[in-house]
Amino acid sequence: MTTTETATETATEPTLRVYVYVWLGMLAIVAIEAVLVYAHVSSGTLLASLLVLAFLEAAVALRYFMHLKYEVPLLFWTLIPGLLLAFVMMNQFWADAARLNTLRFPIP
Repeated sequence: MTTTETATETATEPTLRVYVYVWLGMLAIVAIEAVLVYAHVSSGTLLASLLVLAFLEAAVALRYFMHLKYEVPLLFWTLIPGLLLAFVMMNQFWADAARLNTLRFPIP
């Protein structure tokens, strides 16, 4: 192995400093969420801002802590659409699952 191969391999691997910065950023997002909750903003604004911050926090966690940033893009483009499809299907069938509590089944 030459020194240029070693330098390029270590340049793509994350360091502890990167993880600390990511963790501090996620901690800042949680602090912003807490401030928004206690700021008594309107319900619609609170819901929209918390959903955006939760999506941002999940994206950061997926990219850095699950190492998707350092994987090939094909893995990302096969994982995320499948996850979105699962969420959409859960949303479509959620109402049917809640309705089962009120149905009366015939007794044989």
